[in-house]
Amino acid sequence: MDSVRKERKNSMAMIPRSLLHCVVSIFSLGVCIHASDLHLESPSDFQVFQRASRDEGIVRVMGHADFEGAQWQYRIVGKSREGKPVDETWHAFPSALRDGNFDFTAPAPAGGWYRVEVRASQEGKAVGEANVEHVGVGEVFIVAGQSNAGSYGSERQTVKSGLVSGFDGKTWAIANDPQRGAGGAGGSFLPAFGDAMAARFGVPIGVVPIAAGGTSVRQWLPKGIPFAQQTTTGNGIVQTADGQWESDGALFQRLSQRLSALGEHGARAILWHQGESDAGQARGGAPADRQISGEQYAAFMEALIRASREKAGWNVPWFTAQTTYHSEKDLSDDEFRAAQKAAWEKGLALPGPDTDPLRAEYRTGVHFNGIGLRKHGELWAEKVGAWLDGQLQSGEPAR
Repeated sequence: MDSVRKERKNSMAMIPRSLLHCVVSIFSLGVCIHASDLHLESPSDFQVFQRASRDEGIVRVMGHADFEGAQWQYRIVGKSREGKPVDETWHAFPSALRDGNFDFTAPAPAGGWYRVEVRASQEGKAVGEANVEHVGVGEVFIVAGQSNAGSYGSERQTVKSGLVSGFDGKTWAIANDPQRGAGGAGGSFLPAFGDAMAARFGVPIGVVPIAAGGTSVRQWLPKGIPFAQQTTTGNGIVQTADGQWESDGALFQRLSQRLSALGEHGARAILWHQGESDAGQARGGAPADRQISGEQYAAFMEALIRASREKAGWNVPWFTAQTTYHSEKDLSDDEFRAAQKAAWEKGLALPGPDTDPLRAEYRTGVHFNGIGLRKHGELWAEKVGAWLDGQLQSGEPAR
C-alpha cells in the first residue's frame, strides 16, 4: 500500500504546476483556464493615455477570452499624480463580452505608473486573469521633422525619471535613445524633454517619434500638392505628368497612422522641428533650381498643418520651432526664420523654441552634442510647459 502511495506521489510531482492547477480547477469548479486563454491587447506595457483634464483621463481595456466567465471585472492599482493611492475596488465590465471580445474605457486619475488587472470569476473564484504592470495617464506628444527632431545627436540620452515612454506605432517602451519610430542611431532631445515635463506635471509622458533625417517640408506633404522644385536630395517625391513634383506621401502617411493609432484627442500636440533642409540650401552648394523661398515654405507648412487636422478629424495643436542653423559660417536665415514665425502669427501653430542661438558649443556639426540635446529638450519643455499650464488652469481639454 505504501509503495502505491509513493508511486502516486511521484507521478503527481512530474505533472507541470500549471497542469496540476488545471486538475484541481476541474474538480473544484468544473473549468480550467490557462493564462494564455485571456489576452489583453490594450493597454500595452508602458502605454501612456492622454489625460482629458488635470486630474482625470481614461484607459482603454481591450482583449479576448477563449472562455465564458460568470463575472468579468477590472481594477486599476497605483498612485495618482498627487501620490495618493487610487481606488482599488474591482469593477464589473460595463458591457458583456461579444464572441469572447471586450473593449471599453475605464476612468482613471492622472498619474502612474498603474497596474491594470482583469479577471474572470466563477462561483466566487478566479478562473482567468491578466495584468499590465506599467500604464500611465498623462501627456502624449508626436515629434516630427528632420534630424534634430530624431536620433542624430552625437551622444545617446537616457530617461532619468523612469516616466517617459515612446511609441513606435506598434509597441511602447521607455524612451531611451535611439528613439524607435524616428530616424538615426544616436541621441535625441526627447529624454530630456520628457523628464522635464514629468517633473513639472507629475505624470508619465508619452512621446511618439516620427522624424526623418534630411527631409524637406515638401516630403511631409500629402500626395496631390504640386510644387515646381524637387527636394535637395531628390528623395521622397515623384514627378507628375505635367513635369512638376509632389510628395510620395510616405511621411504624411506615417503621421496619419500615429494619429489614428492614438485616437481622437489621443495626443496633446505635435512638436515640429524642421527647416535646415529648406533654408539656404543653394548657399551650401545645392542646385539653385531646388531652392524654395520662405514664402513657399510658409505655404507648405500651412498646407501640412491643415491636412493633418483634416485627416485626424480634430484640431490637433502644433508647435513649430525656429531652426535654420547650418554652421558657424551660416548661423541663421532671416527669410526662413520669418517664414517659420508666420505660422505663429497666423494662429496655425504655437511658438516652439528658437534653436539657432545654440551654436558650436552645443553641436557636432549641424547636429547637437550631449549638452545641446539636453538644452534642446529643456527649451521644448519651457515652451510646451508654459502653454500647458494655461490649458490646465483654464480647464481646456486635450484638443
